[in-house]
Amino acid sequence: MGTWAAPLSLDGEIVRLAPLAPGHEDGLWAASRDPAVWTWLSIDQPQSRAELRAWLNEALAGPDLPFATILKPTGQPVGSTRFMALRPEHRSVEIGWTWLAREAWGTGANVEAKLLMLEYAFDTWGCRRVELKTDALNERSRGAIEALGATFEGIHRKHMLVRGGENRDTAWFSILDEEWPDVRSRLQWRLQRA
Repeated sequence: MGTWAAPLSLDGEIVRLAPLAPGHEDGLWAASRDPAVWTWLSIDQPQSRAELRAWLNEALAGPDLPFATILKPTGQPVGSTRFMALRPEHRSVEIGWTWLAREAWGTGANVEAKLLMLEYAFDTWGCRRVELKTDALNERSRGAIEALGATFEGIHRKHMLVRGGENRDTAWFSILDEEWPDVRSRLQWRLQRA
């Protein structure tokens, strides 16, 4: 299999996932001001526009396919997510580096964003496996991933050094192609009640 093409955007009722671009900087700066958003991410919260711009430039230069998460009613970016670890030869991808402003927590924005990305991964790319990972200590994220319908696969001990040298044990989850129809139904059901 060849390289997978990035979507132009992924549109739902609550959010639109637009390919990350320098023009999202202002909205992402506003969305990134709550320190709670950065508690479990692998880098410290950007303390200046220059630090956020460096993160943005790194995301754009890397091998991942990053998106700005935009609330449809306001048109404002409220966070970011990306396709990572693209392995077309194995029909496998990771969804990660997800963060949302606190105002978007519990609104269905994350659920819909995951549904849009999973649909693209399974239905367009023909993935066999989609991975999701989080800090093993991040109970909120682990609960959210399990609520998506992902299967917990275990803890990778001392998986990463983050935030300037802290150890991170990583909790791994996956959704397989044969599980996808049930996961899709579950997410659609949840969104109807959001």
